[in-house]
Amino acid sequence: MAAQLRAVRARIRAVKSIAKITRAQELIASSRIIRAQQRARAAEPYARELTRAVEAVVSRSSSLDHPLINEPPDVSRAALLILTSDGGFAGAYNANVLREAARLREREQDHRVETVSYVAGRKGIAWHRFRHVAVEREWSGFSVRPEYRHAEEVTEALLEAFNRPAADGGVDEIYLVATEFVSMLTQRPSVRRLLPMEVEERTGQPPTGPLPQYEFEPEPDKVLDALLPQYVASRVYYAMLEAAASELAARRRAMKAATDNANDLLDRLTREANNARQAEITQEISEIVGGANALADVNAGSE
Repeated sequence: MAAQLRAVRARIRAVKSIAKITRAQELIASSRIIRAQQRARAAEPYARELTRAVEAVVSRSSSLDHPLINEPPDVSRAALLILTSDGGFAGAYNANVLREAARLREREQDHRVETVSYVAGRKGIAWHRFRHVAVEREWSGFSVRPEYRHAEEVTEALLEAFNRPAADGGVDEIYLVATEFVSMLTQRPSVRRLLPMEVEERTGQPPTGPLPQYEFEPEPDKVLDALLPQYVASRVYYAMLEAAASELAARRRAMKAATDNANDLLDRLTREANNARQAEITQEISEIVGGANALADVNAGSE
């Protein structure tokens, strides 16, 4: 009985230590997520207006011939940029992104398209290494607080591959696999094609309002050459900011659930310890009463 009580008390101490860690992780994520949301909202206008500028250039030039918008006649290689986290304790955040990337990889393979992986985040890098999946380039150390220079570094590697023919190790398409921040409770993994741009024919005004009227100097194709790195970098940077906010929200939710589970387990272990202690006290009282009765019987027999 005493051994059982000691074991239960040892488990209580261990669960209390775990609850302190998960509670601290929850508070850290809660303090950082507001700042991450603010950074994403601050970057959104620039990304939106740059996209509108590119759309305006494309829409005003019907005869434009540029790799940014031209669909390749035969797609043989595609690049997958996968954004994961550097740290753990984020629930199913990384698993959802990697599962979405695996679906995209299978879909491309069904169409006989070779995929090339570009991975950001230690969790994604470890996942690919464990499964012996080749990674063309990898980056880590900035998943929670990305900066624009990180997006530029990733963009440079992607554009270098996009500007080369597929036969020489380049790619025909670039896909972005990341997590969209919907709300504090909802984060949705998504797949978006970065290049070439998906051009849609519409009638009427765009949802964001009429496109601005631009006069091009020099020609539109040279304007797109200058806008292409900025366009891709802004899309990648905004996706990194959304992924950072999603990671922190997922970590906060996962750590809150872990803390609640630890508290529930503490309540159960405390009741178990109390029951064991009561049983131990009852046994001690029974032994004392039994010893007293035996001593009384011996004294009565001696008289």
